[in-house]
Amino acid sequence: MLSLKSMVTVLTGTNDFARRAELKRLSSAFVAGHGNFGLETIDASEVDFGRLLESVSSLPFLAPRRMIVLINPAGNKSLVENPNELLDAVADTTDLVIEERKFDKRLVLYKTLKKLASMQEFTELDERSLATWLSAEAVTRGGKLAAKDAIYLVARLGTNQMMLSQEIDKLITYEPQIIRQSIDLLTEPLPQSSVFDLLDAAFSGNRRRTLELYQDQRKQQVEPQAIMGLIAWQVHILAVVKFNEKDGADSIAQASKLNPYVVRKTMNLTKNLSQKKVKDLVAKALALDVRLKSEMIDADDAVQHFLLTV
Repeated sequence: MLSLKSMVTVLTGTNDFARRAELKRLSSAFVAGHGNFGLETIDASEVDFGRLLESVSSLPFLAPRRMIVLINPAGNKSLVENPNELLDAVADTTDLVIEERKFDKRLVLYKTLKKLASMQEFTELDERSLATWLSAEAVTRGGKLAAKDAIYLVARLGTNQMMLSQEIDKLITYEPQIIRQSIDLLTEPLPQSSVFDLLDAAFSGNRRRTLELYQDQRKQQVEPQAIMGLIAWQVHILAVVKFNEKDGADSIAQASKLNPYVVRKTMNLTKNLSQKKVKDLVAKALALDVRLKSEMIDADDAVQHFLLTV
């Protein structure tokens, strides 16, 4: 008889790309070895607990083994409360793969699976790891991406590996040799990334670049109030990082629940800013945000004036 851990695999974590890639790998390996008749996917949130017990305990038909992919287990109240009953019912001829993006680690479901199943957790990669992955993945997909351009792509689009995977396919289709010019042409920067660049230009005293970046946002039909909202959020991050910079990026990220990549990137801005400057900036951003919401003023002029006088 197989041990329970060898039959039950749990895939979890917020890295959707890596988690789904592993699920695809497991499913493909099963089909290659046993055929697709034994592969079944069940959404636990859509069936009753009795059906789940029946499914995992059933013997295979037209195949030597079965693989059941059980998604959304946390959406089934009976399963959440009685995970042992389900695990005890798994037939020796069945491989059970459970996929849940994010568990509530306080619940008995998570604690039981952690103890009795083989659990794999897929977390988000940091910016350096993502850039390395992008360069290697470009080669695998028939393209080429230099390290410096991979770093630029991550800075422009963020750290969502699923989205980066889709974007790299698009870039390679346009031109196998991915360069910064094609990245700028074919990808849209995240609003947060653009606002970061906007503040960077403003702090550097580059008035022309500041106005260009602001107008880029307006051409994308981002309203000045929305731009100010993003600026206010970035200023909040600036304050968090500046007043805790001695703790280091990883500690700040963990304590504030911010992405470590965002914290490290923000540190490049704060290194030339005093705590007093950051305090003044927070007060100034707050005052403008209140004015935009309570007074009839020219929002474009007000936000641009704020950026040119920080």
